[in-house]
Amino acid sequence: MPNVLKREKQIAVIAALAEGMAIRQVERMTEIHRDTIMRLGLRVGQGCARIMDEKMRGLECRNIQIDEIWGFIQKKKKNLKADDDPREVGDAWTFCAIDADSKLVPSYKVGKRDSITANAFINDLAGRLKNRIQLSSDALPAYIEAVEQGFGCDVDYGQVVKVYETDGLGTPERRYSPSKLVRVHTEAIMGNPLPPFISTSYIERFNGTTRHHMKRLARLTLAFSKKLENFEAAVSLHFAYYNFVRTHKTLKCTPAMESGIERRFWTVADIVEMTT
Repeated sequence: MPNVLKREKQIAVIAALAEGMAIRQVERMTEIHRDTIMRLGLRVGQGCARIMDEKMRGLECRNIQIDEIWGFIQKKKKNLKADDDPREVGDAWTFCAIDADSKLVPSYKVGKRDSITANAFINDLAGRLKNRIQLSSDALPAYIEAVEQGFGCDVDYGQVVKVYETDGLGTPERRYSPSKLVRVHTEAIMGNPLPPFISTSYIERFNGTTRHHMKRLARLTLAFSKKLENFEAAVSLHFAYYNFVRTHKTLKCTPAMESGIERRFWTVADIVEMTT
């Protein structure tokens, strides 16, 4: 059944979702049924994925930081049953890149925290850049092979290695505050990365922004996704809203404007118009 909401209602719903409200919160606020909200969010989110794919091309970035943020679909990995499809339910990791200068998010990928998703993510990132970059990540082992495959020798890559105390509760889904940090050091992995710029500070801070603006990723949330396609749509909406609509307090403009992709602020109405 096609969505027949008036345009102003559609804008109100998408604005609320983009600012971090859950489906049922939006339902109570707007008196629009949650199924209608979900259908609209899915449609707009999938449209945002197309916008991101079209706009993030030939980018002139210099210093990229990457990381992955944990979430889950329907149930956590430890609660999966034998007949569950692990491709559709369980842990869902959002791999994300941020330009340390413009704060633009040029690439992201939802999947498992494994070499398959890491390779797909890095290949996508590399294909959107037009120049050599310095790349920084955490010490996820899958990144080394992925970066080598995606960039070849045309990258200066370093890792931030954090060593924590071991207490048996280190998996992300079982703890809500980090273990005690023992030490941090950086390692040059490929090329000639400048040591002062081997950092994941910006992307780690951005992970906090993502959790704040996506109720599905909030800690201890009851608003977790039940279907993978809805989760992916919500992720795409968040990144499009962040890149094109939301004013970055430090930049005084959007990341898309700072990077030269756009000359003006977008509105939620623009996103709705482009995707529905």
